[in-house]
Amino acid sequence: MTSHRIDGRKLGRSMGHRLALYKNLTVSVLRYERVRTTEAKAKEVQGRIEKAITLAKRGDLSARRAIISQFPTEPLVVTKLFDEIAPKYADRSSGFTRIVKIGPRPGDAAEIVQIELV
Repeated sequence: MTSHRIDGRKLGRSMGHRLALYKNLTVSVLRYERVRTTEAKAKEVQGRIEKAITLAKRGDLSARRAIISQFPTEPLVVTKLFDEIAPKYADRSSGFTRIVKIGPRPGDAAEIVQIELV
């Protein structure tokens, strides 16, 4: 079996668990504006955060509904995304996040990074 045209990391999780992890990590970055996690998780979530901010920058009702459908249990994050984060990046077309390497984790030497909003 080949892995051609298969995108993304599996991270040792089932699909549902992996998607929940991505959603929760995305919400955490949008809520706290910086999160420490492994490099692989940060790289996977970076695109999701960028897309959410780009969608929020549109600011119309359909964009708000699309964001609410992505994060239905997080109304405060949706509000923050549209009222605080999107206006902050109005003049920027992309590159809303930054990944900064921190170093290896003591237990298993996994590379720990901080993903933050620029």
